[in-house]
Amino acid sequence: MTADAPIRLLLADDHPVVRAGLRAVLETEPGLVVMAEAATAEDAVTRAAEGDIDVVLMDLQFGQGMGGAEATAQITARPGAPRVLIVTTYDSDADTLPAIEAGATGYLLKDAPPEALAAAVRTAAAGRTTLAPTVADRLMDRLRTPNTALTRRETEVLTLVADGLSNQAIGVRLHLTEGTIKSHLTRIYAKLDVDSRTAAVAAATGLGVIRR
Repeated sequence: MTADAPIRLLLADDHPVVRAGLRAVLETEPGLVVMAEAATAEDAVTRAAEGDIDVVLMDLQFGQGMGGAEATAQITARPGAPRVLIVTTYDSDADTLPAIEAGATGYLLKDAPPEALAAAVRTAAAGRTTLAPTVADRLMDRLRTPNTALTRRETEVLTLVADGLSNQAIGVRLHLTEGTIKSHLTRIYAKLDVDSRTAAVAAATGLGVIRR
């Protein structure tokens, strides 16, 4: 992409109204061109590989099939891949951490003003990072207090606890032994300073660590 070339965009979201809204905002901005839309994460991976996309605006939750974080990982794993900017309604650790670990360049919430969205696209195209303020604050908190921050696996375990799964069922879902799940819960209780599953879920929800 040369300095004066337009930034070519792919909009990946399973809601047509959201895609239309993003298109309406972005196409009024000079130097931004919406090349294509994708209603599924799988379609986004396929379309992003065609070589004419600079930035993918990726939702995290699709109705069926692959999620946005997995699609981001597949897109960014390829040589010369476009940048991926997450645009979603979710800002919990359970959502942000997998997406960032998957290679997302930025993470924005759907309630961001139009000028922030356009700026984030340009920032992503330049290879720099834009994070929604709540996401940036939470990541900074994790860096400041690493001993109390839940790991990605602990967040997965607690999210399944919140869904009502037993230790055995969680072990099956995550391909771990029941003993390993109990060990994770012990560490979770210590980090959150609680002594029960219910209290752990309540504390983590209040902190924005898991989404309910």
